[in-house]
Amino acid sequence: MRANRILLATALVVVALVIQVSVLARLHLPGAVPDLLLLTVLGLAMVYGHVGGALVGFGAGLLADLAPPADHAAGRYALVLCVTGYFAGLVRPENGRLKSAAGPMAVVVAAAVGSTLLYAGVGALVGDTAARHVGLPGLLFSAALYDLLLAPFVVPAVMWLARRSDNDPLAETGPAAKAGDISAGWLSSGTGLRVGGQSGGLGALKAKARTRSARVGRIKGVKRL
Repeated sequence: MRANRILLATALVVVALVIQVSVLARLHLPGAVPDLLLLTVLGLAMVYGHVGGALVGFGAGLLADLAPPADHAAGRYALVLCVTGYFAGLVRPENGRLKSAAGPMAVVVAAAVGSTLLYAGVGALVGDTAARHVGLPGLLFSAALYDLLLAPFVVPAVMWLARRSDNDPLAETGPAAKAGDISAGWLSSGTGLRVGGQSGGLGALKAKARTRSARVGRIKGVKRL
């Protein structure tokens, strides 16, 4: 990963972890705790791809494993977020354009359910039966609900920051310039941002080329006379 990606991912992960531990975990909501760290990893993975998503997820999970008041084995949440970030990066649209918000919302629900199941499964392997006592169905439902409600306010902002830190490939020339903003599908269903001025720029270049050709033709005609 490039240095700007590492710096941005580190800053976002630290902020998300602090908010989750100091604010969200103290709300004492029924069931699971809203997973702001998971949403941050999803947003970064859908911009950086599966490799970057796996690396960010592993680092974020390891930091959460070591940060107080963690009471589980170190590396457990790192594995969960590493796998989640990898698969979230795989479903990133190749053209950077989302036709609707349904796809990203489905990714959030699948990540919330999948991460909860994986976390409980790894806990069962190491002898942690807390999920069994709380009730796994209730944890799955509450995790998906909380993350789904929080996602529209977190993931688009994370994706926008990630795109800006990469100098926004939409501003470059080439195939990437034709793609819409990947985060636009979260807030406006059925739309995608278009790069303004492309058609006008091409038209201006064609007009200049025709003008130059006409001038060359007139000059040649004068010489022949």
